[in-house]
Amino acid sequence: MTTDIQTLAVLGAGTMGRGIAHVSALAGYDTRCYDPFDAARDKAASAVERNLAKGVELGKVEGADAEAALGRLSFTGDLAEAVDGADLVIEAVPESVALKVETFEEVSKHAPEHALYATNTSALSVTEMAAAGDRAERFAGMHFFNPVHVMKLVELVKGLETSEETLATMRAVGERMGKQVVLVNEAPGFVTTRINALIGNEAFRMLEQGVASAEDIDRALKLGLNHPMGPFELVDLVGLDVRLAILEYLHSTLGEAYRPNRLLVQHVAAGRHGRKVGRGVYRYDESGKRQR
Repeated sequence: MTTDIQTLAVLGAGTMGRGIAHVSALAGYDTRCYDPFDAARDKAASAVERNLAKGVELGKVEGADAEAALGRLSFTGDLAEAVDGADLVIEAVPESVALKVETFEEVSKHAPEHALYATNTSALSVTEMAAAGDRAERFAGMHFFNPVHVMKLVELVKGLETSEETLATMRAVGERMGKQVVLVNEAPGFVTTRINALIGNEAFRMLEQGVASAEDIDRALKLGLNHPMGPFELVDLVGLDVRLAILEYLHSTLGEAYRPNRLLVQHVAAGRHGRKVGRGVYRYDESGKRQR
């Protein structure tokens, strides 16, 4: 049994939030994307429009479907307006338990009683966040991947009290968005983040030790292990600050294997947060293209 979902609210218009809003609107859901910052909303609206246009150009999206998706998508700086009447609320704010808990506490004041809640966290406790939201049985994780309109996976994360109906409904939503859905019982880092964090941390350790250059480490994993991106290309895309926060959490919950490498910590301290700021392990121009 599933709950009928017609209206979807996405909280956060950053890289992940705008990507989720994109696939939600394209899947036919009336979609509202909330962010308190005007600049973030404007940037998100432009990115969705640009990515849909690119999809049309490549023949992956029909022109009429792209136009209809844009018609179903709206942006607002008012959280109450965003969640009013929403059937499903997907949170995509920065990776801070305190911030996410605060967000869901506010959402619970305005969302309808029947609404389901999902967090897009890549590592944090779904159960802890559910306890703040007043409906733990209707709360789960929906971990999307960047770029959302391209990547096919969603990790559906079951918290301690998540109901089977909630899981079935969120699985159906993910599949309608064109995603492959895997079910994960809550554990720190779920599946993909836990493994990626280890690979990325070890890559920084190898770079620090002079085993090979960043370019050659990336090339080795792509050509030798068939990874679509090297670990440094990936961390620049995800954000070094995001990766560091995840490693710190995994270190505190899973132990010494996840202690952040010193070179990663130094990069973050220097403001080298990745492609989004123009400098991570590599340098990028204003369009996000890597400089050689």
